[in-house]
Amino acid sequence: MGADFRSDTVTRPSAAMRAAILEAEVGDDVLDGDPTVRLLEEEAAAWLGKERALFVPSGTMANQVALGAWTRPGDEIICQRWAHVTTYEGGAAGFLHGLQSMTLGGRDGRMSAAEVEEAMRPDFIHCPKTALVCLEQTHNVAGGVVVPMEEVSAISAVARGRGVPVHLDGARLANAVVASGIPAADWTVHADSVSLCLSKGLGAPVGSVVAGDAAFIERAMRVRKRLGGWMRQAGLLAAAARVALAENVGRLALDHALAREVAERLGRIDGLEADPSLVATNIAMVTVDREGLSAARVAELLGEHGVQVMAMGPQVLRFVTHLDLAAGDVQRLEEAAQAVMA
Repeated sequence: MGADFRSDTVTRPSAAMRAAILEAEVGDDVLDGDPTVRLLEEEAAAWLGKERALFVPSGTMANQVALGAWTRPGDEIICQRWAHVTTYEGGAAGFLHGLQSMTLGGRDGRMSAAEVEEAMRPDFIHCPKTALVCLEQTHNVAGGVVVPMEEVSAISAVARGRGVPVHLDGARLANAVVASGIPAADWTVHADSVSLCLSKGLGAPVGSVVAGDAAFIERAMRVRKRLGGWMRQAGLLAAAARVALAENVGRLALDHALAREVAERLGRIDGLEADPSLVATNIAMVTVDREGLSAARVAELLGEHGVQVMAMGPQVLRFVTHLDLAAGDVQRLEEAAQAVMA
């Protein structure tokens, strides 16, 4: 079996997760509520420091539920230029909710409070209403960087000062918690809603949650229904997600160390560039620096050696570490990369 560095979504459920699925108490989550789903939602809400949480099938749905709960057609959201919510969700903000997006900043994943304040629309009939500010933690396109707390709090203060709610796309928030040492609730206090993906680094087979106060969740439930995300005996999925949240947060430090090792090893190979000091979490970005050779071609050649990786630009490869990878896989990657670049 090959080494798969494409994403932390490729993880397979552990033995403990499979056992939890077999033993899960279930019910019809639409009619009477599923008891295992309820437990997951309570535990996730507590971990996130929010009043309530809602289980959904995917991270994209979690974000889109939040957008639908906070906005009306014709409104505008403000987000980082390469945010997942506008870059990798199929145009859902416009298609589903009739929203337009004001995007700020660059590939470093940053946008300043001053930029956000300048982008806020005036109360003027010719302008859309600024209805929501979206943050992302960690930032995917920027290479899994942890957006600094001072930036998060400053942007939140600007938005809330204008009466605009803040949504935090926390798909990889657990990675930020481990990398920064800052508890999840200290990050989410600056957001009015937050999503958390349970099927990325935490390793659950399916599912995310979106959390906020009770009023937000009541609106979110209606949006989830419209999107077809209200499942039936979903306790089977929630059982595995409970194990993921309970057991796999702390171990993310191992993934972070492995990603730095990827950068260290590949950065020593002629034609590849990587800086381990820039690896903050479980994502290592590697630049292909050889004339006539693209990242997509390197990815194809690595695949022939049993190593899978994703091209994130014409010359950039993204390597994501996760619980199904170990030191031996990094050794295999290095050997494959040496062969390809030779």
